[in-house]
Amino acid sequence: MTKKLILASASPRRREILDTAGYSYEVIPSNADEFKDGYAPAELVRLNALAKAREVCSRVDANCVVIGADTVVCLGDDILGKPKDEKEAFDMLKSLSGKAHYVVTGYAVVGLSGEKSDFCSTEVKFKALTDEEIYAYIATKEPMDKAGSYGVQERACLFVESFKGDYFNIIGLPITQIYSILKEYGIVPDWQKRI
Repeated sequence: MTKKLILASASPRRREILDTAGYSYEVIPSNADEFKDGYAPAELVRLNALAKAREVCSRVDANCVVIGADTVVCLGDDILGKPKDEKEAFDMLKSLSGKAHYVVTGYAVVGLSGEKSDFCSTEVKFKALTDEEIYAYIATKEPMDKAGSYGVQERACLFVESFKGDYFNIIGLPITQIYSILKEYGIVPDWQKRI
């Protein structure tokens, strides 16, 4: 029986990465309760990704393989999630201005044959931002649904001075690691399937 791939996320960025890689999949957003406190960032996002994938896996057929993911931005010991409002978005972007920070994504693949989970971390360095640049970016509304209040694949690409590590991790899904795990589950992109 052919295995069906499911993404346990409503994130358009994660969908775009899977689309670009050439996978066929279905989107079923997770209803899992997220862990918030008491964990180091890497463990926090890994546990959240696993919880999301497990929750969706519990609602689908046994031939399904589910991808879960969770992303945070870390500046020192502070975890920056999605901003609650424009003021918080401004404060986050101001705190990232001229500094290096880390984008940490937890990922999990859950199916009948087991589950695998891990995390990926990428260092991102922002150029120094003026208040005017930050306010103009917030006015686009792009920051409001993104960890750390920015999307590197959109207008905030102008703010990134450099990065070290996996670019796709910054967007929200370290696809190379996911690809390796999915192969173990017998799932490959459509363009790799033999006719």
